[in-house]
Amino acid sequence: MVKLKHKEHDFSSKLRQSSVIECLKKYINWQRNAGTTDAGHALPNMGPISINLDLTSACNFACPHCVDSKIINTGEYLDIDDVKRSLDILKSHGLLSVILLGGGEPTLHRNFGEIVSYIKSMGLQLGIVTNGSRLSRITKIVALLEKHDWVRLSLDAASQETFVKLHRPKTDVTLHDILHSAREMKIGNPNISLGYSFVIMWEGLYLNGHALCSNIHEMPEAVRLARRHRFDYISFKPCLIRLQESQKETLLDSLDREKEQRIIENIKNNFHNAKRVAENKIKVLESVNLRAMMDNKVHELKRQPKICHMQFFNTVVTPSGIFHCPAFRGVEKAKIAEPNGYEGKERFDETLQNLTHSITAFNAEKECNVVGCFYHHVNWWVEKFIHSDRSVDEIEEMEDDNFFL
Repeated sequence: MVKLKHKEHDFSSKLRQSSVIECLKKYINWQRNAGTTDAGHALPNMGPISINLDLTSACNFACPHCVDSKIINTGEYLDIDDVKRSLDILKSHGLLSVILLGGGEPTLHRNFGEIVSYIKSMGLQLGIVTNGSRLSRITKIVALLEKHDWVRLSLDAASQETFVKLHRPKTDVTLHDILHSAREMKIGNPNISLGYSFVIMWEGLYLNGHALCSNIHEMPEAVRLARRHRFDYISFKPCLIRLQESQKETLLDSLDREKEQRIIENIKNNFHNAKRVAENKIKVLESVNLRAMMDNKVHELKRQPKICHMQFFNTVVTPSGIFHCPAFRGVEKAKIAEPNGYEGKERFDETLQNLTHSITAFNAEKECNVVGCFYHHVNWWVEKFIHSDRSVDEIEEMEDDNFFL
């Protein structure tokens, strides 16, 4: 059995893990039979392998670059009992991992600790994305987290001045205090993977009516801070824009070629400097769309197959509904159910029917033609395998390791 490599973004390998591969095979066979006269069968009776779980819309930051600004602080949140019922059904239908993030700050949910405890009691892998303002709430439950679990802090800066400009915290919080608390949390449980998230901004970027300050020059210093405070990795990704008219996320939209190249060269230089600062003492990761950006291949990421296959394996559960893609969180055409769509077998079956319709009717080639999709490569891998003459039994199996999608 082959070991999983490049586990952060190698989604096709994740789908080939021993606990997941049968789900992948059934899905491929379903797609192959969907157009035949003797098919007519429903989508395999399985839930997602991984979910993004948005506990609340509340947020105590006012980040001007937030792609979810339209659904922030609406007063909506998920009830703990509803969350538990949904997780019970999902676990019984194949759920393996949960990521708490998006739409708000998860640690602001009044039952945050109890929900984390419940997730871990089910044996699920857990990831937590936080702005770091309330790390004390994570510290209280950090002992529950295990080897494959992780906590990622959305920091995007290496100085207090830039941190304040990019996050506009509503509370008296400093980058220094957050990093100190993160270090203490890592000391308290060395098993967790601690991540420093850095969304790259550049001059001339306007979002939600605000001009963003560039943070490209702070990339190397961010690596130094991450090393100093015992982070396991730092993850760089480019800033995404949510288009007002369509509510779609996009990358490098409406930039002239010369300006685009200047931005890319600046990012590449600082990224290479950041790698040097790391000295192989900390992982320096680049997102799929950042790698495409630095390789001048963003246009390739925006060319999607007609069918988004990943919506079968990963969904987004939020207080405003269940959506088939993180990039379309809060967008009505990507909604497959109300927030209670996984509560109980009957509702689960209805949501699965809606997902069947979404897989067949949602035209990703058209709808996602501006999206620098993280799932671009795995979607094409699945698409090409479906239309090949290879048997699903030929798919190479990988060792279980990382179930986050």
